[in-house]
Formats: sequence, structure tokens, C-alpha cells
Amino acid sequence: MIETLFLLIAGFLGGAVNSLAGGGSFIVFPALLFVGVPPVVANASNTYAALPGYASGAWGYWHAMAAYKDRLVLYGVMSAVFGYVGAELLLVVSDELFSLVVPWLMAFAVLLFAFGNRINAFVASRHGGGRGMKLLGRAVLLVFLAVVCIYGGFFNAGLGILLLAFLATAGMSDIHAMNGLKLYVSAVVAMVAVARFAVSGSIDWYHGSIALAGVVIGGYVAARNAHHIPAQWIRMAVIAYGVFMTGYFFWGAYLA
Repeated sequence: MIETLFLLIAGFLGGAVNSLAGGGSFIVFPALLFVGVPPVVANASNTYAALPGYASGAWGYWHAMAAYKDRLVLYGVMSAVFGYVGAELLLVVSDELFSLVVPWLMAFAVLLFAFGNRINAFVASRHGGGRGMKLLGRAVLLVFLAVVCIYGGFFNAGLGILLLAFLATAGMSDIHAMNGLKLYVSAVVAMVAVARFAVSGSIDWYHGSIALAGVVIGGYVAARNAHHIPAQWIRMAVIAYGVFMTGYFFWGAYLA
């Protein structure tokens, strides 16, 4: 009962944080580990718990994406193919090796979360309008997207920041359309990854579903009350928590 309540609260907080500032995986993934879910399964279950939020968010931004509907098929195919590659990579990694990799992934994701806005602004300033496509070339941009989707299929945290950086590099500047495409790609990556994890039996459906329920409720409640809480406060709290959890995982993997 305590374990169930803990996961429900963690999911609620993760969903709320995702609605307000992003970074909910920093809460849900460690919570799954704390209740005894093995690292690889916890990571797969975290992707499962995050999926409804991606899908509903993409649907909410659908009208904003209308001007870029010509990209949806290409981005969808890329997301499916390389999200699957990332999921396959996760499944060949042992829990022991993944436990050693997790602190580095967490540190990378926290840095992305903390400095993502600056990274995106820098990229956008160098590649505004259609200039990014012309300078880097379509092939290079597709390689960038492929790498981001592989990362997303392997480890969910920080995916949104990487996708915004890709979209800025691709010449986009409409933040609403960018958020929509970000969620669309994330949803496709997560759907393919979850399907692969399900076939391999790598999802803890019981614990993952509890977290998922919390994420859905938390995301809805936060969206309805977002105007009451400064997003910057949430971002600072998420960064502080992410740094703490990264230190905890480094200690557990290399010093304990």
C-alpha cells in the first residue's frame, strides 16, 4: 500500500512537473528504482508512463503544427525507425552495465534541462528561418534527428530539449509548432519503444501503470492551475532535484 501510494505521488509530481516546466522523468524513473524495479525495466516502464502525456500534448498542439504537416511523415518514420533502434540497444544492456551508465545519462539530461533554453537560443540565432537547412544540409539534419531518436528510445529523460534543439537547427522559430512537433516525435518514439519493451517483457505493468495514472492526473491538475505557480520556480526545483539524484546514482554506482 505504501509502495503504491509512493508511486502514485511520484507519478503525480512527475506529470505536474512535465506540464509546468518539463523534467518529470527525474522523478518517475528514480521512484521506480526505489520500489525495487530493475534499472532496465524501470527505464522502460518510465517511457510507458510518459507516453499518454506525449500523445495528448501532441493532439493539443495539432493546429499549431498545421503549417509543418509536410514534415510529419518524414519525422514520424525517422522517429519510429530510430526510436526502435534505441529500444533495442536498451534491451541488450545488462542491469549492471545500465546502472553504471545511468548516472552519466542523468547528468547529461540535467545539463540539457538546465541549459536547454540557452542551447536552443544559440542554435536558433545561428540558423534562423530556412538557413539551418541550407548550411548544414538535409542529410546532416536527418542524422541529428536519428541520433536524438535513438537517445529517446534508449533513455527518455532530456529528449524534449534535444528535439527543440533539432527543430531550431532545422530553421523553426514558432515555439508552439516546435512544442507540437517535439511531442509528436516523442510520442512516436515512446510508442515504438513501449511496443518493443512489451514484446520483450521489459515493462513492469503494475508499477508502471500506477506511475502512469499519477502522471495523467498530475499533468491535468497542473495544466488547470499552471497560472498559480511560476514556471521558473519549478525549473529551479527540478534542476536541484536532478543534481541531487545524479549525485545519488553516481554514489551508488561507483562509490557504495
